[in-house]
Amino acid sequence: MKTLLRSGTKEVAIDTDGPFTIIGEKINPTGNKRLAQALREEDTSAILDLAVRQVEAGAVVLDINAGLRGIDETAVLPMLIQLVSEKIDVPISIDTANPEALEAALKVVNGKALINSVTGEEKSMSTVLPLAKEHGAAVIGLVMDDSGIPETPEARLKVAEKIVDRAVKEGIPVEDVVIDPLVMAVATDSSAVTVTTGTIRLVREKLGVNINLGASNVSFGLPDRLLLNQVFLPMAAFAGATCAITDPMKMTGTIKAVDLMMGHDMFAAEYMQYCRSRES
Repeated sequence: MKTLLRSGTKEVAIDTDGPFTIIGEKINPTGNKRLAQALREEDTSAILDLAVRQVEAGAVVLDINAGLRGIDETAVLPMLIQLVSEKIDVPISIDTANPEALEAALKVVNGKALINSVTGEEKSMSTVLPLAKEHGAAVIGLVMDDSGIPETPEARLKVAEKIVDRAVKEGIPVEDVVIDPLVMAVATDSSAVTVTTGTIRLVREKLGVNINLGASNVSFGLPDRLLLNQVFLPMAAFAGATCAITDPMKMTGTIKAVDLMMGHDMFAAEYMQYCRSRES
């Protein structure tokens, strides 16, 4: 199954049978003092530099978030999307929990965006899914609902089914719903990874849709986070995950190796090209 996203001239397919899709996570001021300062000072050069570096490192979609205290997200988020889209021709993932900001951002997207995200909560589905339908966007569905985050893969699957069913009823094609099984911190729950990978397997088996990861959440609160992320992502990919919102500057090598090992890189062409790019 393919979830197609588009920029002005490029099309990207998140594919259940294809290579792993890298969505760059770095245009997000949360925990990033330099980016937060750039947003407050309207320093567009710093933002564009971050966008360019992510694409050069391997991101084929850019996630854009403007959620920062003291910032008018409804004005700043579409501005960022226009700024990045004018300079870099890749599809956009719109990362916001603010419905007004989401609607404003969708109006300026050139192409087909990915909305990050909708949940199984009634308020979220009734707000986000009609906007996705109106603007022809794909959506990431987080497996949480009005009761919170389910503790078992089976319960998370039920939330995923609810989101997919509701999206289809709204007129959104099933292939335009990407499920996020929710990656929790293993520091506070030793079963977090097994629950996530179990959810991935069930969603892949029962629904057949693409599956996204907020990959770095797994290592929150622990030392040497990169090591943990590099171990977790291949586990999730082998379970059936097909894309991740992650740091391409740190994780592209791991992802290229995973694609090779999973048979998604004929004659190791992509892996070799990545290795040569690091040598130059």
